[in-house]
Amino acid sequence: MEIEFSQMMVLFACVFLGGLVDSIAGGGGLITLPAYYAVGIPAHMALGTNKFANAIGTLTASVRFFKEKQINIKVALIAAAGALVGSPLGAKLAMAIDEKYLNYILLVAVPLIAIMVLRKKDFGEEREQEMPLLRSVLLSAAVGFGTGMYDGAGTFMTLLLNSVLGLGIIRACGTTKVVNLASNVAALITYGMSGNVLVDVGIKCTIFSVLGNWVGSGLALKKGAKVVRPIMIVAMLLLLGKIASNMFLA
Repeated sequence: MEIEFSQMMVLFACVFLGGLVDSIAGGGGLITLPAYYAVGIPAHMALGTNKFANAIGTLTASVRFFKEKQINIKVALIAAAGALVGSPLGAKLAMAIDEKYLNYILLVAVPLIAIMVLRKKDFGEEREQEMPLLRSVLLSAAVGFGTGMYDGAGTFMTLLLNSVLGLGIIRACGTTKVVNLASNVAALITYGMSGNVLVDVGIKCTIFSVLGNWVGSGLALKKGAKVVRPIMIVAMLLLLGKIASNMFLA
């Protein structure tokens, strides 16, 4: 499909910004998907093309966190397995239950979580004592499964890995990237097999997704909680805006 040059420039800027936000706090799709829709790409094509660019961008951030030893591989693999199980179940649940009920829950939950992040004095700190193996495995699987059931829950996963499993916020960010990568690849395969990926647009957007993820992961690694906390608040505000628009503009 033909997209005007000026529209592509706006799309590239949004993909870069989405990659930056996603690499730090998750929720980058809240920026990129509306941009794909705005240039006239149909919904399913937009979702598939977004997964194409985002998967490679997330891989970039994952590699950077891995090189800095900021990924808990054990937790990442177990949570990824849980997410891969939870994701299709979440999709079926979403089709069976009216979306408005989930929106009601999130409309209350998101502000409460945002307040918790703002007020928590020890936000992002790593738990000194390592959790027992069995408990760690069960909680990792539960976090992956739970967040996998709701697409776009990267912000929640990072917070849960920090508060429930006791990972430092940067290690939680890096570990979340691995889980996101697994679910993105699985979703991309599904969209690709159904022909819902605009490869030419996806390749161009991938360049800016990679750049955004590279810059974002670098900021997180360098600045730590000082940059993660405000970006998380921005991501949750974007999510809250999306929920509100779904409820009141439907």
